[in-house]
Amino acid sequence: MSAAIERHSKGILDTSTVIFLNRLPGMQVLPLVPLITAVTMAELGAGPLAAKTDIERARRQAHLQQAEADFAPLPFDAEAARAFGGVAASLRETGRKAAARTYDAMIAAVAVAHGLPIYTCNPRDFEGIEGLEVVPVSIPT
Repeated sequence: MSAAIERHSKGILDTSTVIFLNRLPGMQVLPLVPLITAVTMAELGAGPLAAKTDIERARRQAHLQQAEADFAPLPFDAEAARAFGGVAASLRETGRKAAARTYDAMIAAVAVAHGLPIYTCNPRDFEGIEGLEVVPVSIPT
């Protein structure tokens, strides 16, 4: 089976992928069962509060509400907290600080704890994290 046809049965969508879901060419670029984390839900929840315009606030609120309707998020639980240490160590080894990428590091920790790949429009954010399979998702321009 070619890589273009092969799909994971489950995988975690990071926040960038959730935001760009409506721009993806089709669901075949995602796992059969797409999942998100509570961390992504928190990140989406912060979005409307940080918007500078009413239009941007409404757009971000729509993303949050759609995610709330479509997904039951995986929690950042004790297993994810344990995996976070390894994620932070991997980031330090690549010269990056986990604190600078806290949301991404926490999402990665949930993925590692569950043994799931992460689907992202920003694969560089997850480079070098030991034990994490990263699946790049291209967004049409």
